[in-house]
Amino acid sequence: MTSLKIGDKAPEFEAKDNKGNIIKLSDYAGKKLVLFFYPKASTPGCTNEACDLRDNYQTFLAKGYDVLGASADSAKRQQNWIDKHELPFPLLADEEKAVIEAFGVWGPKKFMGREYDGIHRTTFIIDENGVIEDIISKVKTKAHAAQILD
Repeated sequence: MTSLKIGDKAPEFEAKDNKGNIIKLSDYAGKKLVLFFYPKASTPGCTNEACDLRDNYQTFLAKGYDVLGASADSAKRQQNWIDKHELPFPLLADEEKAVIEAFGVWGPKKFMGREYDGIHRTTFIIDENGVIEDIISKVKTKAHAAQILD
């Protein structure tokens, strides 16, 4: 789906998070970043994925990673999801899809025989210099942290 490849510079971005703060890729300079894109907050698969990352959050921090989620949900919906599941990381409310499109994760999908456009569940691991270290497009929602950390 995405045209980005391992070794590419990650697209610079700027978007509001669930609290209305402006988050930029440059905020993570000198740190590793797990940037995960998911179709919709509060849906079962996305909740499994986010909770797996939450449960392993201290391990990510100990290994020098920050975690950031992104979808086209509103800030209010993102905040409600954070509150309900005690998610410790910010979520981008990319309603204009600027970050989603910059990373090339928006496109045609099929579900139960129906075709529509949406977010392809994809995770980018970005190194301290803003270079894409890994791209995970076949996300295992219940074991995603292991896919990243192993």
